[in-house]
Amino acid sequence: MSPPVHLDGMTVPIHVVDAFTDTPFRGNPAAVVVLDRPADDRWMQQVAAEMRHSETAFVSMPERDSDGTRTLRWFTPTAEVDLCGHATLATGHILGGSQRFATRSGILVTTAGPDGWITMDFPLDRVTTLEGADAGLVSALGGVPVVAVTRGASDLLVEVNSADDVATIIPDIDAVSALKARGVIITARADVPGIDFVSRCFYPAVGIPEDPVTGSAHCTLAAWWSAQLGRSALVASQLSSRGGTVKMRVSGDRVLLSGQAVTVLTGELVAAPAHYAASRR
Repeated sequence: MSPPVHLDGMTVPIHVVDAFTDTPFRGNPAAVVVLDRPADDRWMQQVAAEMRHSETAFVSMPERDSDGTRTLRWFTPTAEVDLCGHATLATGHILGGSQRFATRSGILVTTAGPDGWITMDFPLDRVTTLEGADAGLVSALGGVPVVAVTRGASDLLVEVNSADDVATIIPDIDAVSALKARGVIITARADVPGIDFVSRCFYPAVGIPEDPVTGSAHCTLAAWWSAQLGRSALVASQLSSRGGTVKMRVSGDRVLLSGQAVTVLTGELVAAPAHYAASRR
């Protein structure tokens, strides 16, 4: 068991933001912790486990004499991840303006527009088409008919017949967790005007049985659907119980993801690690 952090009177700002929505208690909630000094990995993982959101973002103030780039990291309740869209959107919402982040996935930029939409410049995740669905995947998806199976950098992307199949699928979460991928994205063409495609995303291997709205998955979805539909500008709906909307524009090997966000909680963490407090003295 990890030793406890110290309750030493220091406080750290924390916010909870619902991302990819303009309505409280919709979209995907993320915690955003704003640091003015680096914090150790164990403490960040403990905070993420305490918050129990699909991701908690930790953003550090820019280094002195830097170009304003901030360090940004993302933790699920059980692991650090390489890329998270909704927690990046939440961080851009809290900080405002144009922000530049150094991350495990390279430099990411967010820009808050006057219309309330925040645009993120992310890497496009081009997919490789696989030869059909193997028995393990079909079983994990509860036997739903599969149109195509592709693999991105981290996830399996599975196209099914209809938006209704996406909405009603009941995957075997243990079987999904055993697949050789971060998770599974289920998608289909939309059946409502103004929306190009729909999806749902399952990541039990990293402690997230179903993610409400997944920005990083839309780097993969944008690559697949821009090729299928023959256009670069797309609008998507993620059909989780909370729901959310993502706009995309593919440009070369990048994709601009846009969404809205709303703050639902602002407070202070009073449990700061001892080295963090000492570094502030």
